[in-house]
Amino acid sequence: MRFSHESTRESNHDGFSTVFNGHAVDADGIAVAAPPLPVKNPAKEDVDPNVDESVAGGEFEKIEEESHDHPEVAALPIEVRQLVSLDDDPTLPTITFRYFILSIIFVVPGAFLSQMSHFRTTQAPYSVFFVQIACHYVGHFLAKVLPNWVIRVPFTKYSFSLNPGPWSIKEHVLVTLTAASGANYNLLYAPISMAELFYGETIHPAVAIFFMFAITWIGYAFAAIARQLLLYEPNYIWPQALMQTTLFETFRKVDRSSPLARRQMLVFFLSLLGMTLWQFLPEYVFPFLSSLAFLCWVAPHDKVANFMGSGMSGMGFLNLTLDWSNINWNGSSIMLTPWWTQVVLFCAFVFNCWILLPAAKWGNLGSYKEGLMSNKLLTANGTKYPVLEVLNPDYTLNQTAYAENGPIYMGVQYIWNTFFDYAKIPSAFTWIILFGFANLSVNAKRLWNSRIRGDRNKGEGINHQYHDRLNVLQRAYKEVPFWWYFALFSVAFVIIITCLAKGYFFIPLWTFFIALATGIVIVIPMGWLYAISNYQVAIGSFNELIYGLMVHSPAGGNHFHPCGPSTYGAIAGDAWYRAQYMLQDQKIGHYMHMPPRTVFFSQVFGTILGIPMNYGVIRWVLNTKRDYISGAKPDPLHQWTGQALQSSNTLGVQYAVIGPKRMFSQALFAPLPWAFLVGAFAPFVFYGLHRVFPRARFDLWNITIFFSGMSVFYGNLSTGYTSAIIGGFVVMYWVYRRHFQFWKRYNYMVAAAFDAAFNLNMLLIFLFFGAGKQVKMPNWWGNNADSTERCFASS
Repeated sequence: MRFSHESTRESNHDGFSTVFNGHAVDADGIAVAAPPLPVKNPAKEDVDPNVDESVAGGEFEKIEEESHDHPEVAALPIEVRQLVSLDDDPTLPTITFRYFILSIIFVVPGAFLSQMSHFRTTQAPYSVFFVQIACHYVGHFLAKVLPNWVIRVPFTKYSFSLNPGPWSIKEHVLVTLTAASGANYNLLYAPISMAELFYGETIHPAVAIFFMFAITWIGYAFAAIARQLLLYEPNYIWPQALMQTTLFETFRKVDRSSPLARRQMLVFFLSLLGMTLWQFLPEYVFPFLSSLAFLCWVAPHDKVANFMGSGMSGMGFLNLTLDWSNINWNGSSIMLTPWWTQVVLFCAFVFNCWILLPAAKWGNLGSYKEGLMSNKLLTANGTKYPVLEVLNPDYTLNQTAYAENGPIYMGVQYIWNTFFDYAKIPSAFTWIILFGFANLSVNAKRLWNSRIRGDRNKGEGINHQYHDRLNVLQRAYKEVPFWWYFALFSVAFVIIITCLAKGYFFIPLWTFFIALATGIVIVIPMGWLYAISNYQVAIGSFNELIYGLMVHSPAGGNHFHPCGPSTYGAIAGDAWYRAQYMLQDQKIGHYMHMPPRTVFFSQVFGTILGIPMNYGVIRWVLNTKRDYISGAKPDPLHQWTGQALQSSNTLGVQYAVIGPKRMFSQALFAPLPWAFLVGAFAPFVFYGLHRVFPRARFDLWNITIFFSGMSVFYGNLSTGYTSAIIGGFVVMYWVYRRHFQFWKRYNYMVAAAFDAAFNLNMLLIFLFFGAGKQVKMPNWWGNNADSTERCFASS
């Protein structure tokens, strides 16, 4: 993006970049990533006189002074220069016996917790920061206690040492990247669970596990498409990658006995202990704390006050929460995501819940008033739609039964969620064309020039086209050859083709190729947005809509199973979800000077450890939480609702059974196709405003992120968002601007501790109260049997 109005630029003191209203721009006026708001020079502000100079301002001053003499350093963004080490030791060990032991220790429980959380209404993903912290200490412990025996691999010439020397920072990084890859969830949990819960079909475990491997590896292979444009460019900082790098650098300083680093560790462990103990209250003992509905306290039996104040079945107006899982609705969002992104998301929540919901309930927004905050399929009178009654044995629509039961309805909130779900996809493409095309085109030209000159034939990578210090250091290592990605893709391709040809997973074979094409188109613009904003756009129901259009076309055949859209969505979604995560972790490897080939191995190895555990969790949840997930019994905490599964089933019936054409012909759904035009043209409004009023920073009001917030279904839980914006203001605005050194030292440590503590607490509750005999908390004032938040008239 190029800027006009030269008078708005300010020269930076280092002479290498300029600042445009808080965002760095290069010599051509192209915007580059920078902190969201200008701060004082961290080297000059709030420096603790008791802190070792090498870990506070002194190192920063040294780098700044060096940057005047070294263009390689000056080519890096200011925050990268400040936080990332610019020296490397290529002799440090990476893949060792200790690496494999620690990978198993951290990936297996992480995969369990991550997959389990996706059956809950709120979630705090297994914290990779916990792995970073714990791995440091366990790694040093193993380096002390393991014998230095050399083990020879039988029948080969290879051998390895159980303990090759001191614990290496590169081993540390590699274990963390393995956990980030394997201690995750798998999108295929939705069709596997739906088929068993709603349609009585169980998929063979071996087929399910191999298919889960395949869709993940497809995504990893697709990273090769975007990495040339998004990975090596120094100005795409990937905020979470930079944050994790900061933690690694802290550990490097801990090993050097830095006083500051020791204090950071103390803060981490105190925060970890405190949050672990606290979460027993809202999660188990005192669930009243999870939703503080002040309006319900004033009028506990008034329907209007209850609807407005309830965070579990209402608008969540003036509602606060003291439950970290409710505050932290997007991982560590309030302590990681830039303030401007949080503001956009909160505005979407306010518009969704505090404006549209009352307009729909008491105003003229929509004529269908039943099931306003439900994501289930409904009849005209608001009762649950008898889906099985209108399905023939081959999952085609039974026209007679459909006529008897009437058309399918949805709550109006879910209607506008779907509208914005459609709108966000075209808006992402328009936004990147208007605001990001200049940067991407420059990177594409670099890539093209490298191909024309034949640099690849000389064994050189695209990073030879960049001349910053980090890319120069990475030239010491061999790049990942393209055929590795192709081989991974080929294995996944064969697995999926085989399974689909055998009739597993409900979709016709030819739609798989469309899913691949969709991923190719989407991976770059969505990856670009994630690289600059730390916000990953969920593609939502777009894939399911495409699938519905395909199977109801003349070439669709007889593939109307309601689980088909979620299967197709898992394939097409992972084609770019996984690519983004893989690129983010490769950026960490870039910052930490890791050999690219070992990073690639660690990411694939992580999936081999994690995916079988993902399937095991699916089986455990279906066996122990079936009644809650299916809706046969209400969950008093509104957590084990299977909200995502209910939404997937709704989409499956809409698009596979009913079909988009019949659905859009219904008056309730008729406005939905217009969303694509709204999404395509809305960014032009903000681009025009930005050109006319550049100081107003309309470029930060990313309409794709706003639409994504509007597409979130808040029906089962609307608490937490007010608490989150308050916390985000304190951490990412006030402390960030006024006390940057304090923020830099402790923010990421506390974020890591809180996320890790929530997951540890969930694990402890499972072990103490759910693993064997189910132990329920007795009902008392803070755990009322009728309403935990004491909104007795809420409906």
